Amino acid sequence: MKDTAKHQGLRNQLAAILAQKGITDKNVLEAIKKIPRHLFLNSSFEDYAYQDKAFPIGAGQTISQPYTVAFQSQLLEIQKDHKILEIGTGSGYQTAVLFMMGAKVYSVERQNELFKTTSVLLPKLGIRPKHLSFGDGYKGLPNHAPFDSIIVTAGAPIIPKPLMAQLKIGGRLVIPLGEEHQIMTMLIRKNETQFEKHEFGEFRFVPLLENKN
Repeated sequence: MKDTAKHQGLRNQLAAILAQKGITDKNVLEAIKKIPRHLFLNSSFEDYAYQDKAFPIGAGQTISQPYTVAFQSQLLEIQKDHKILEIGTGSGYQTAVLFMMGAKVYSVERQNELFKTTSVLLPKLGIRPKHLSFGDGYKGLPNHAPFDSIIVTAGAPIIPKPLMAQLKIGGRLVIPLGEEHQIMTMLIRKNETQFEKHEFGEFRFVPLLENKN
């Protein structure tokens, strides 16, 4: 598991590209600079790891392109020790970004193959989420709620009601909504019953699957 000066240089270049594309949150850009993305990919992709592209990671899933990871992370407006629920651990790269930004990360993954791999990889890199679990992301983690923010890293046809219920008042839920193409959507919880909705254009994600365990 090598991380070289060359890799660091490529990360710095990637962060500069993301800044040019409109990522302004310095905490997000610093996290991108620190995390060895090449270690989250199959070694055959190592030479391409710091391009702003998505890649397959097994189990029919992908590691999102860095811009998407950075964009979603920026929308959350993370502060140190914020309690964040991530739906879709995947490769663990987004988990690592949230952790590096100072968040307490609770993450759920429904693909057992990915869950096992990521559970081993993250501690090796010194990344320690508060809680990693194998399960149905649609249900969230009610036993650990409420959360300051919730991030969904797969396309969903609807916003799961349990996730809305697990969000603190004032909290943010960021989710790609839609079937084939997704609109990046953010809900801000105003009170017990009201949510303010914002939309941020089209993205493409793998689907969020329900009740497949």
